Amino acid sequence: MYKRVIFFLLTTILIIFTASCSKKAEQVVIPVSVPDPVFSATPDTLKFTAAGGNDTLTVKMNGLKWEVSSNQTWVVLSFSSSSKAIDKLVITTSTNTTGITRTAILTLIMDYKTVIHVNVSQLSASMTITYPGYKDSIPPDATGMSSTAMEISKNIKIGWNIGNTLESIGGETNWGNPMVTNEFIKLVKQSGFNAIRIPCSWNQYADQTTAKISDSWLNRVKQVVQFCVNNDMYVILNIHWDGGWLENNCTEAKKVENNAKQKAFWEQIATTLRDFDEHLLLASANEPNVSDATQMAVLLSYHQTFINAVRSSGGKNSYRVLVVQGPMTDIETTNKLMTQLPTDKIPNRMMAEIHYYTPWNFTGMTKDETWGNMAYYWGKDFHSSADAAHNSTWGEEAEVDRLFLLMKSQFVDKGIPVIIGEFGAMRRDNLTGDALKLHLASRAFYLKYITKQANTNGLLPFYWDNGGLNNLGSGIFDRTKNTVFDQQSLDALIQGVTK
Repeated sequence: MYKRVIFFLLTTILIIFTASCSKKAEQVVIPVSVPDPVFSATPDTLKFTAAGGNDTLTVKMNGLKWEVSSNQTWVVLSFSSSSKAIDKLVITTSTNTTGITRTAILTLIMDYKTVIHVNVSQLSASMTITYPGYKDSIPPDATGMSSTAMEISKNIKIGWNIGNTLESIGGETNWGNPMVTNEFIKLVKQSGFNAIRIPCSWNQYADQTTAKISDSWLNRVKQVVQFCVNNDMYVILNIHWDGGWLENNCTEAKKVENNAKQKAFWEQIATTLRDFDEHLLLASANEPNVSDATQMAVLLSYHQTFINAVRSSGGKNSYRVLVVQGPMTDIETTNKLMTQLPTDKIPNRMMAEIHYYTPWNFTGMTKDETWGNMAYYWGKDFHSSADAAHNSTWGEEAEVDRLFLLMKSQFVDKGIPVIIGEFGAMRRDNLTGDALKLHLASRAFYLKYITKQANTNGLLPFYWDNGGLNNLGSGIFDRTKNTVFDQQSLDALIQGVTK
């Protein structure tokens, strides 16, 4: 190193020779030059696969020192500076989950003045995800498909969810409910409901390499839909939580990958079910986790893929009413962010969906928190004087009116019906005596009020029934015995439609 320092500091050596002569001295100047700077990095471009990994730069220089930096944190360097004339720099990249190819620039500087750049790029994993096409199109068939979305909405009075069943992870009965039978659907119809929502899982029944859904599951879902249609009920079938692959990933990082799966799934579902008439409605998702405009744009792409896939299958699907979900299916978030809907080449065949569990203190909260207590009693005429700490303090009648009017103005008044795909409140059977009696009365009033106000504003209410018959359950029917379990709640719901 010392030899190189001395060599570098010499710029021009002047050797002066003085010669004596009788008349004058003469000077002789001999120049000595320093070599041109040497600074290089090989290769000048680095390319990584989506999985990431390591690569090496070979750096040569004849200066005192060189330094390196990256403008992206996903590029990790083995060191930041060196004084070696020849050195190897190891570059490491992490897995690329952004959904797009990403780039970075390495900047190398010798002696604080000589600069070179090395370009780094990395492919996205989603760029390589492809599934076989499941499009099996037939000519459009308008038979039995004449009604618009608004016309169908006027026929749906009150709906019911087969909750915790076909969407259960591990199988239809894995969350404690029996398999759906035609006899049970008859009971639901005879009890006053004229529509059923089928939350459904698909991903667990699909090959993760090809996205092929098992034929046995497609046929089982078709059978349950047939039970409903045979009983003259409208049916909404969706892709539910399904492990969260879509609704928890409304992000640019997952956009390409999820749209590929959304397309593959809906091509298969739509093809399997395309012979059903207008009693069957298809729904894109469940409760998409979206809180800003960027995520909303991704959600709209998922909805657009859904619509395109269903329409591409032809037959009655060319005219079927389709349902798209608002962000988080929350009314205020939907009102703020869902300023546009996906496009559909068939006019007047789209509905929007929100859910309603307001106030959560009353409908779903299971323990008192520092920020607030559970609410056992809802409605201005159903507050407890003996247990005031558990009265609802917000989200009562006036809030229902305000929020439902938002949806009416945003969608219904513009010809787009709105489905309340889920609403309800758990039973708190751990209460006793007068407290339990008042709670159940206030709960019945809640169910009746939500149903009535929904119909008043042109919203279509679907009660959430998880099948639970114990404390914190919401089951109306004993599905094992095919009997009504909670007559008080059932009466309240039906009265909300008829009174």
